[in-house]
Amino acid sequence: MKTGALILLVCLSLFPGGCATRDFAAEAEGAKTKVGIVFDIGGKDDRSFNAAANSGVLRAKKDLPIILRDVEPGDPTSIEPAVRAFAQYGYNLITGVGFAQGPILTEVAKDYPQLHFVLIDAVADSPNVASLLFKEHEGSFLVGMIAAYTSKTGVLGFVGGMDIPLIHKFQTGYEEGARYVNPNIRVLHNYVGITDAAWNNPGKGRELANAQYEQGADVIFQAAGNSGLGVFDAAEAYNKFAIGVDANQNWVKPGHILTSMLKRIDNAVYSIVKDEVEGKFKGGVHIYGLENDGISYAIDEYNKHLIPQDVIEKVEQAKKDIIAGKIKVTDAMAK
Repeated sequence: MKTGALILLVCLSLFPGGCATRDFAAEAEGAKTKVGIVFDIGGKDDRSFNAAANSGVLRAKKDLPIILRDVEPGDPTSIEPAVRAFAQYGYNLITGVGFAQGPILTEVAKDYPQLHFVLIDAVADSPNVASLLFKEHEGSFLVGMIAAYTSKTGVLGFVGGMDIPLIHKFQTGYEEGARYVNPNIRVLHNYVGITDAAWNNPGKGRELANAQYEQGADVIFQAAGNSGLGVFDAAEAYNKFAIGVDANQNWVKPGHILTSMLKRIDNAVYSIVKDEVEGKFKGGVHIYGLENDGISYAIDEYNKHLIPQDVIEKVEQAKKDIIAGKIKVTDAMAK
C-alpha cells in the first residue's frame, strides 16, 4: 500500500467522517494547542509503558486548553503514516511512544520544522524534538533490593520483552540491586523475543515466568509491556511474587505484585504538553531519574503489607546514596 493511501486511512481513523470534515475544522480552529500521540504497537491499554504515556496526555487534556487525538498503530508499518497525518494537519505537538519511533520522528521533524515533537526512550537529532530519557537502571536497582530482601529461596527472575540494550538497563540495575543486598543471590533472565512482537505476547511471558518459578525463583521482575501480564498470571498461579514496570501495576494481581518500578512517563509527557501550551517548549534531551521523581517505586494499599518498614528505610537510604553518587548503578546503554 502506498504511503498516501496509508495516510488517508490513518486520517479516517483519527478524524471520523474524513480528513477534512467541517466539525474537525471548527474544533481545531477553536483550540489553542493541538496534541497528537502515536502509541507503540502494544496499545494504550497495556497497563504499562503506553498506558503511562496515555495517562499523561489525558491529564493534560483535563487541565489544559488542548485538542487531543491518538493513534494505536497495531503494526510497525502504520506508525509513520500516523505521525505524518498529524504533521500534515498542523498539530502543534506530536508524541511518539517508544524507541522504535526514533528514525521516523527524526525524518518527519525535519520535514516539519515549524512543529514540535516528543520522542520517548530515544534521541532524535532535530532541534524541534524533545527526547525524553529515563534512568531505568536506578529504579530497577531499588526494586532489586526489595526482591532480594523478600526472597526466601535466594533465586530471583527477570523477564524482558524485546532483547535490546534499553531493557538490559532494567535487568542490570535489578541484578545489581539484588546483589547489593545478597552477593550470592541468583538471578535468572529470559527475553520474550527479538522483534516488536515481543511486547505483545502474554502467553510467552507466562511460559518464561513458569520456567523461572519452577527453577526456584520466588520474585520475578518483568519489563515486557503487554507480555508482562503473562508473568503476573504465572505469579498468581504459583502463589509467588512479580514486580511491575513503568506504571503502577500493583492492583493488577493484588497480593502477588510485590511493587512496581515507576517510570514517570505520565509526568514527563504532561510537563512537555504544558510547556507547549505556555510557549516554553524546549527541544533536546530531557533526563528523568530519582533526583527529579522521574523514576521511583510504588507503595500503596495493595502492597504496603508485603514490604516491612525496615526494608523501605534501607531502600530509601540507597535511593539517597544513588542520588548523591555514593552508589553507582551501571547504565547498560552508556557508551
